Amino acid sequence: MKNFIEEVTWRGMLHDVMPGTEEHLMEQMRVAYVGIDPTADSLHIGHLVGVMLLKHFQIAGHKPLALVGGATGMIGDPSGKSNERNLLDEATLRHNQEAIKAQLSRFLDFTSDAPNAAELVNNYDWMKEISFLDFIRDIGKHITVNYMMSKESVKKRLSSDAAEGMSFTEFTYQLVQGYDFMHLYKEKNCTLQMGGSDQWGNITTGTELVRRKEGGKAYALTCPLITKADGTKFGKSEGGNIWLDAKRTSPYKFYQYWLNTSDVDAEKYIKIFTFLSKETIAALIAEHQEAPHLRILQRRLAEEVTIMAHSELDLENAIKASNILFGNATADDLKQLDEATFLEVFDGVPQAEIARNEVEAGIEIITVLNDKTGFFKSNGEARRALTANSISVNRDKIKEDFVLSTNDLINNQFVLLQSGKKNYFVVRVV
Repeated sequence: MKNFIEEVTWRGMLHDVMPGTEEHLMEQMRVAYVGIDPTADSLHIGHLVGVMLLKHFQIAGHKPLALVGGATGMIGDPSGKSNERNLLDEATLRHNQEAIKAQLSRFLDFTSDAPNAAELVNNYDWMKEISFLDFIRDIGKHITVNYMMSKESVKKRLSSDAAEGMSFTEFTYQLVQGYDFMHLYKEKNCTLQMGGSDQWGNITTGTELVRRKEGGKAYALTCPLITKADGTKFGKSEGGNIWLDAKRTSPYKFYQYWLNTSDVDAEKYIKIFTFLSKETIAALIAEHQEAPHLRILQRRLAEEVTIMAHSELDLENAIKASNILFGNATADDLKQLDEATFLEVFDGVPQAEIARNEVEAGIEIITVLNDKTGFFKSNGEARRALTANSISVNRDKIKEDFVLSTNDLINNQFVLLQSGKKNYFVVRVV
């Protein structure tokens, strides 16, 4: 067995661990799980730490279980939250589960015949048949209210100024999660639950339930909650969460998120979010410190995570898209962008519309630059820029005699005008 605890420790992925866990894992192949509430049909990068823990666990020779919380998703977890979450119906939860499994398959081996192949489980499958009376009789009596009230997540909610307080539904969440652990302990021989540091209370309720009801020994491990050096929330951008689903967050925006991390964060994230070796990472950090302006660490981080979550082709396209704004991209590179990526690259750039029949007939560039778009305030200003050789159409330098036609359209609808190095204008042909 590889030493899983040693691996996650040097990567900065260990926050709390129950005594004896390392020895337990070194004895033989073990089973562990991480819970994911299926509140959307995509994971976001906030989920990635738990997924990486499962992957490292599998690499170390152990068997990972990804638990999609169909039942707990119907309740809401108070940990680290000030409000109760929206409750989802079963059809939505099932749809979300299938979408999440497809994403997890990019990271975990579910399909091989290896003894440590990953499994996806859904706690709704074993919770749906349990009546309330059965639950409070068979489970509730083993955990005292005093024990439940001592949990940090409960104390925090009860002492907060929130007028709505904490519902009984949320209060019982730790019992439901504890029951999950006990069920997987009995049915899958699962002896370890992993999660974020805010989950410690819920996880240890499970270990306590296993001890009191089954007379067994189970273990708990948590990773730190990931933060950004500037204090803003990890995994968020101006547009909200950074999702793994390309329809929600394009590979270009995904790549850009990692590329734009600070030096301090990049040094931390490259250990957590890649599978690069300790030696490789140490060499990258040293190289980066020699010439921070080259952003070697950020580039390698962005490349590794984009390939892992998407594909090498998506990475190539994201790099091409980035080069259009920040590098020496050609007209051909520009024309290879799909519509969604094109609009994202030039998000915030001024735009104007020109009728298709006018472009089909051909429009002189002076008219385009002034009358049709207002990119220049006058024909004279546009002429001076053309004479100075500072105007480009789709990255190609043009002269005053240039006539815009349908041959110049990107995706049959866009034209990119550029003045100098940094002034852009998008023409949409309608």
